[in-house]
Amino acid sequence: MFRTLISAVAGILVSASLCAAAPITMKLGHIAEPENPYGMGADYFAKLVKERSGGAIDIQVFPSSQLGNQRDLVEGLTFGTVDITLTGTAVLGNFIPEVAVFDLPFIFRDIPHAYKALDTVGMELCKKGENRGMITLAIWENGVRHMTNSKRPIRTPEDMKGLKIRVMEQPVYIEMMKALGASPTPMAMSELYTALQKGVVDGQENPFSHIATKRFDEVQKYISLTGHTYASEPILISTMAWAKLNKEQQEIVRKAAEDTRDWQRQLCRDSEGKFRKTIEDRGMAKINDDVDKEAFVKATAPVYKMYTDKFGDANIKAIQAIQ
Repeated sequence: MFRTLISAVAGILVSASLCAAAPITMKLGHIAEPENPYGMGADYFAKLVKERSGGAIDIQVFPSSQLGNQRDLVEGLTFGTVDITLTGTAVLGNFIPEVAVFDLPFIFRDIPHAYKALDTVGMELCKKGENRGMITLAIWENGVRHMTNSKRPIRTPEDMKGLKIRVMEQPVYIEMMKALGASPTPMAMSELYTALQKGVVDGQENPFSHIATKRFDEVQKYISLTGHTYASEPILISTMAWAKLNKEQQEIVRKAAEDTRDWQRQLCRDSEGKFRKTIEDRGMAKINDDVDKEAFVKATAPVYKMYTDKFGDANIKAIQAIQ
């Protein structure tokens, strides 16, 4: 009897110990291919968190829109069906409207300016998402966005007229295309290749990383280096997932996101030439860099008014003041 009791108690203690040691599992969904710099960043982040938490936190990564498109993923944070996601500020702007400032055309002077603005003004604006069920851990990147199409090289805004261009579901991008004389067509990334292939849209705009890894150059004839916007990618965790972590674990996750930000940004810079060469080697789309940037800056200026009419000019001025 005594031995039976001891065995039972021991079994309970072992069972409790195993339960305490069970890792916290989280889902991280994003739309990029695994070889995209922010797809690689997601894997690197998950690895850091697992190592630094001693295996107590296991982040499972689901790339290539496996858990849905970007809007689905952000909505999933608010419902608790997605724990962590990476999304562009353009998509996040549908939930935190002020962050659309970072998608205004030519808002950044250069990449270092973008980093400084996002790490200060950007992180502050993203705090507004906390009452929507999402916490921004850091802001990563996906490079500079360029126009592609199947009709003609784009050198001036005149060349945009009449083109059906796929854009993200974001007023800034829709108004930008209208200002350039194009016809904007909001569409999820997962639908884009087929839409280009079938001629539903004439073109799209994305960084080299997406153009190469999603093979858009197979169904486009021209890539024009307009560099009209910079693709910033906040990494977000749902407040429900955050609440499952103790203070020490929260610090591990936040620090891993920040360390990955620095690693991933450098990877993005280093990969730009590689992705361009991949496209050139496939030889299916011609790249032109003789773009009249000043003409594009002038043509897209009305988009700023759309933003300031809603939110004032304080955010724009704060970004422009950063040296």
